[in-house]
Amino acid sequence: MKPTAITKTCKLPDGREITVETGKLARQADGSVVLKMGNTMILASVVSSQTAKEGTDFLPLSVDYQEKFASTGKVPGGFLKRESKLSDYEVLISRLVDRAIRPLFPSDYHADTQVMLYLISGDENALPDALAAFAASAALSVSDIPFQGPISEVRVARVEGKFVINPTMAQKKLADIDLMVGASIENILMVEGEMKEVSEDDMLEALKLAHEAIKDQCRLQIELTQAVNKTEKRTYSHEDKDEALREELWKLMYDKAYAAARKLIANKSERSEAFSSILDEYLEALPEDSTVNKLLVKQYYKEIQKKAARDLVLNEGVRLDGRKTREIREIWSEVDYLPSPHGSAVFTRGETQSLTTVTLGTKLDEQMIDGAMIEGSSKFILHYNFPGFSTGEVKPNRGPGRREVGHGNLAFRALKQVLPPDEKNPYTIRIVSDILESNGSSSMATVCAGSLALMDAGVPVKSSVSGIAMGMISDPVTGKYAILSDILGDEDHLGDMDFKVTGTENGITACQMDLKVDGLTYDVLREALLQAKEGRLHILNEMKKTISQPRPDLKPQTPRAETVIIEKDMIGAVIGPGGKVVQDIQNTTGATVVIEEVGNKGVVNVFASNKDVMEAALRRIKGIVAIPEVGEVYDGKVKSIMPFGAFVEFMPGKDGLLHISEIKWERLENMEGVLEVGEEVKVKLIEVDKKTGKYRLSRKVLLPRPPRPETTPA
Repeated sequence: MKPTAITKTCKLPDGREITVETGKLARQADGSVVLKMGNTMILASVVSSQTAKEGTDFLPLSVDYQEKFASTGKVPGGFLKRESKLSDYEVLISRLVDRAIRPLFPSDYHADTQVMLYLISGDENALPDALAAFAASAALSVSDIPFQGPISEVRVARVEGKFVINPTMAQKKLADIDLMVGASIENILMVEGEMKEVSEDDMLEALKLAHEAIKDQCRLQIELTQAVNKTEKRTYSHEDKDEALREELWKLMYDKAYAAARKLIANKSERSEAFSSILDEYLEALPEDSTVNKLLVKQYYKEIQKKAARDLVLNEGVRLDGRKTREIREIWSEVDYLPSPHGSAVFTRGETQSLTTVTLGTKLDEQMIDGAMIEGSSKFILHYNFPGFSTGEVKPNRGPGRREVGHGNLAFRALKQVLPPDEKNPYTIRIVSDILESNGSSSMATVCAGSLALMDAGVPVKSSVSGIAMGMISDPVTGKYAILSDILGDEDHLGDMDFKVTGTENGITACQMDLKVDGLTYDVLREALLQAKEGRLHILNEMKKTISQPRPDLKPQTPRAETVIIEKDMIGAVIGPGGKVVQDIQNTTGATVVIEEVGNKGVVNVFASNKDVMEAALRRIKGIVAIPEVGEVYDGKVKSIMPFGAFVEFMPGKDGLLHISEIKWERLENMEGVLEVGEEVKVKLIEVDKKTGKYRLSRKVLLPRPPRPETTPA
């Protein structure tokens, strides 16, 4: 029997509808929905174990978003021709969902939980990345899993001065603000996006509009929860509790933890040792036959340590490492550190350090993108690496994880706003950031090091870009709060906000925010943005002491690039039959030649290791595309000899007839011994046949005319 589905609908501000349906597909999951907007459809399912694994003290949540190629009528590329490992694009969308829903699970809920999101139908007029979190939250809402939502996400873009919620692909390309915003009815939870150097007030306006749209989507989910009768959630008990032990530990340890925090130790490992010694002292003092639950002791001590560090900031306005709330750690940087790469920089802020390189490649080095919704190529690539030694740990080196992909993407979005446009940049640009030390935002160090390395490489960027990570500590009881500039790793864990902002002197280029506290007002958010601007500009000034403008020229080891624009109908002449001509140019000159059609023109990019190679390749190309002019003199080469004359190649790929009568002023009876194949000969173009387009050449007009023989009178 066909199941009866329950459907709810809401509208975006421009009248477009979003429909959520449950009860039809994936009914053995704890919760599942199909969300539809236009022709885009996402199947979201969620399953959570009834029990937690013993000893687990966190939420083992996994979120996977995957695009089925059939959703847009495509066959996957590659050898296997099937969907497999998530692409970076899919990982980034999975992270957007994870970051929005994770804070809304109860802190004591530790069951394995999996959210699966499949794009089963795609439509570029309804981009799925802005709908995935809505679908995930709806699936949780129709389950009995104790999720304290609902939430939703929307994209807000400013297109030609007007804000649009969930823009189309075409609108997104024109936007100067592109933000993904996640929120509940009451509070903003997550923000990520990029901007073309916009002001803090413009960004706040975008957030407010996004939140209004999200509220409608949350109300739909509340109605859906009621319609499927899932207002009561499952009961669970995933944590042992011992309130007497907790109370005892707070009495014994809080003052000691506060005193340790108040030592204001700048060094990360020394500070960690000061806190750990308090716990170690307690555990060592326990009798051997003690029945105290040591796991609970460690758990409660984490709470005590966190509260002590937070109270230090709120009570005394000073942080764990001794800084004031607005104070930035010491910064030093260096460019041209590595002799062989095309550009390099070291950026160090406190105990966070990035060694970053820039490589300038050819058109052939572009990154190919093969996705269900997005395909094409990218001339800008940024990779971020976070080895274990950067935090003094032993970790297996198994390639980038989701964190590395996300941090790299944030830096990518920050820096791409200042790169020269593609039509003025023949290079593929690859930035690689290797984090060598980490205590605080390494993604922001990547932005700063990347900006310095681009300038060192001579890339004509618009301006320098810096980034800063902001935090916040608040007390809902007293109403006290403190906004922290340039947060430590410890402050990220113990704080209520992680807000990363990047930009130039002219405005914001990218941001990423995650909130762990309810009730952040727009006034406090604006204060955080303005404090971030102050810190950002301070960091920019420190960077400018190292390098303030792109180098006027590329490094000697960087391949040179020139671009030649040719007529569309000349593309074939440069390529030649089967690529014969362009391959010959590359083989004989040593240059790399890449030809593509852009609009109604041909764009020829030439890459060469030195000036001589470049000039030789350009000569060949310009010779091919040059238009022969009657009356011009050319250096030609005899290609073949016929009884009536010779065919001479006077321009690359262009042959003309040098008739026997045009070789010399003297009359020639035949071609025997006159010219040889391969002989170089200077000729003049004397005619282009209007009907056939054939060229007539003359050699004799370039020779002195012999005097006429004198005649004697009879």
